[in-house]
Amino acid sequence: MDQRPQRGPRGPYRRHTIEFKRAVVEQSLQPGASVSRLARQHDINANQIFAWRKAYHEGRLDAAAFVPIVLTDTDGLDATERLDPPAVAFGRLTIERKGARLTVEGRPDAQVLAQVLAVLLR
Repeated sequence: MDQRPQRGPRGPYRRHTIEFKRAVVEQSLQPGASVSRLARQHDINANQIFAWRKAYHEGRLDAAAFVPIVLTDTDGLDATERLDPPAVAFGRLTIERKGARLTVEGRPDAQVLAQVLAVLLR
């Protein structure tokens, strides 16, 4: 007999911290660990754990994967003066805010990126 509490109709997606995801993945990687048992224990889908394991192996569950961005008063400077030249020709920038995720890959135009950031971080 299932003794877990019954959940109501499907609501908004649950958000888990990177620390929680990493802890569950590390538990799943222990010898003899059962992904399905861990999923039941944490009331999540086993496929979610496998997705987190993939992200873990790709280095996307590092504590420093997402860092806050703080904009300071930059009135009087144009976008090219505010941004340092990139150290490499290719990169990836991911910003999460208010449930939205913006990923910029490559080498974006500095003025366009400044405008997008200004709107996103209001």
